[in-house]
Amino acid sequence: MSVKVKWIFLFLTIFATSILINGQVKKGPEDLKNLYKDLKEKIDKLRPQSIRPAEGFIKYDYLIPAGFYKQMWDWDGFFIGYHLASIGKPEYLKYWVLNFVKAIDGEGYVAGCITTDGPRPIFGKFAMKPFLAQGAFLASKAMNDFSWIEPVFDGLKKVIAYREKTQYDEKYGLFYWDNAMQSGADNNVVLTNDDRLASSILAVDINVFQYREYLAMARIAGRLNKKTDEDMFSRKAGNLKKAIMKYHWDKKNYSFWNIHRSDGRKIMRVSYSNFVPLIQKDLLSKSDGREMIKRYLLNKNYMLAKFGLRSLAKTDPDYNNECMIVPYSNWQGPVWPIANYLYFTGLKNYGFENACLKLTETLGRVIITDINKYGSMHENYNAETGEGLAPTAEQSKDGIFTGFVGWNLLVEDMFMGTAEGKWFLLQIE
Repeated sequence: MSVKVKWIFLFLTIFATSILINGQVKKGPEDLKNLYKDLKEKIDKLRPQSIRPAEGFIKYDYLIPAGFYKQMWDWDGFFIGYHLASIGKPEYLKYWVLNFVKAIDGEGYVAGCITTDGPRPIFGKFAMKPFLAQGAFLASKAMNDFSWIEPVFDGLKKVIAYREKTQYDEKYGLFYWDNAMQSGADNNVVLTNDDRLASSILAVDINVFQYREYLAMARIAGRLNKKTDEDMFSRKAGNLKKAIMKYHWDKKNYSFWNIHRSDGRKIMRVSYSNFVPLIQKDLLSKSDGREMIKRYLLNKNYMLAKFGLRSLAKTDPDYNNECMIVPYSNWQGPVWPIANYLYFTGLKNYGFENACLKLTETLGRVIITDINKYGSMHENYNAETGEGLAPTAEQSKDGIFTGFVGWNLLVEDMFMGTAEGKWFLLQIE
């Protein structure tokens, strides 16, 4: 063997080894498709657990996380409904909207949790998250029918007006959660559940969700020939977008941060919610979005773990993988499939195709292993070991493992994108 050939061989060996170490090998389509086939068979069996027939106060078939949870929840139902729309069943997302619309009171308040006996006002007057207009828009788009929204349009407006009255800071032009629990990321370290600090933090995630609500309302109004409403909600969206970029975005450190209402101080901790703006690709430029992702999301010192993407940076002093579900679920480190779906959406929006593929494969194997072992899923997973965390049998009724389904169904949507090229990415356009 000549010296030149030896050097070429050595170079190729080192290069191949480097690729393997860094996890950058791109699996062939057939490998991913076979993995998807296995996951789909399991998901198909579990999915019906998240769909319940109309009963009592709830007048339309409704969506639940299943297993540990039997109630209809706000963003849980939205994401379950969105998954169902992606597989050709958009009527369930429409029903989700109509069921929550029925629960709107005279002020425009609607609880974040609905049962067959009526709204369930937990943690005080716990308002639902800003997803109702998005759900109406995405369901209508999938059905190619916006006419059903006409009778409930004023109800959607009333819900938005209530949020503007109760969760809006005029000084900053931004919204806030009452507490971390209301955000859905129950113990998110960039928020608080301290009653003494209620409503004290302007949060990135609520403002992005509300921005999308305004966009959805503008698009719906346009389809219903309500020009005045279309212009109003377009204007509100534009103003909120400017406020998000002015106060939440940190160009120097390439990240979005929550801020204190009292003095505008940034809460510079790398948490799940910092990345929510990446799901709506018209907020951040391509170059800035890619830099944020490279610095934090795909960095092993922060969010990138062996078994998915964390909910809190590994370098954070509060990082942990504790298994808990009462009094709240743990968003201080574990891998959440819903968070990973939102990260996945951001990765696709900013051109990280290989990272999308790798994340899909990684999370797919975690889910398949979980179902094979327990017959169902967990709502989150240990980022360092891949083990299912909550709910355990001990945390479930009668000490029997009941599992979790819900928005974990979105892992199938990740496979539909990477294995079949059918991307469902939540865009309000």
